[in-house]
Amino acid sequence: MQGPTRDAAHGPGEWAHHSPYSDPGQHAGVLAALGTDPADVHAAATGLIAHYRAEAGTLDEDRLPTVNLRWLDAILAAGLALAPGPFAGRPPTDRIAGCCRDHTLFGVGLLREHGIPARSRIGFARYFAPGFAHDHVVVERWDGQRWVRADPELDAAFGAAPPAGPPFDPFDMPTGLDSPFPTAAELWLAHRRDGLDLSAYGVSQAMPELCGPDFVRGYVLLEAAHRRREELLLWDVWGAELAAAPDEAAALADEVADLLVRADAGDADAEDSLACRYAADPRLHPGSRVRTLSPLGREGWTDLGTRVTTWDA
Repeated sequence: MQGPTRDAAHGPGEWAHHSPYSDPGQHAGVLAALGTDPADVHAAATGLIAHYRAEAGTLDEDRLPTVNLRWLDAILAAGLALAPGPFAGRPPTDRIAGCCRDHTLFGVGLLREHGIPARSRIGFARYFAPGFAHDHVVVERWDGQRWVRADPELDAAFGAAPPAGPPFDPFDMPTGLDSPFPTAAELWLAHRRDGLDLSAYGVSQAMPELCGPDFVRGYVLLEAAHRRREELLLWDVWGAELAAAPDEAAALADEVADLLVRADAGDADAEDSLACRYAADPRLHPGSRVRTLSPLGREGWTDLGTRVTTWDA
């Protein structure tokens, strides 16, 4: 996936700077001391954060609420409160709860702290289970010539013999619709233009209500938000997903997905148009608050300015 080397409004250098979500705050020195190779990112991210579903057996009830932490400085603070030592190789008792978005936010924050352009990508992983693609988030870094994708949850051994699909390099992942990790935008366009069946794309086969076209459509808007450096939680909802009629939401996703895919192909005008459209259209950007639908069974409104979630009674 080639990216443009250019001096334009939204070139790779834009992603070398922290967003409010990736900023480590007072813990910047912790990230500055870490290595930036994909293997280093993987070791630190998975040492700090245990997946709240895949590794549920290693988490006690007191640590589960950290899955709702949205900002990297808060994630780092929670992890350092458990143990002050290194992240890599921590015992299960010293890890906080999170998910792929949090592993990726950690990786993105680590790379940005070292001045390396990095961003999160929203899509669906075909390598965890045969016949199903799980919603997922991975890191994308600019190597000076192209954007390189890496899954911070995986090591090289996983890629050599994945549970599903052909072997691949998790530190330099193939891209495109037929890859192990197609983006939400790619899948949505294939569904709308070519009739791709999206019934096996979602959170889990056991949760059909969180699978299928409507779910993927929502992730297109989430992908746009992450592209514009608003790395929200996977269960944050705002804008079109809250208020738009289905036909309107689908048409909006068509337009946004087209811009994302063209930008990925190196179309600088599409990248700039996406940024302008995102900033101008209240259906796309979250504004001051989002609806938070926590996987722990709680719902509420999160004020993004005060960083407070008011949970429903």
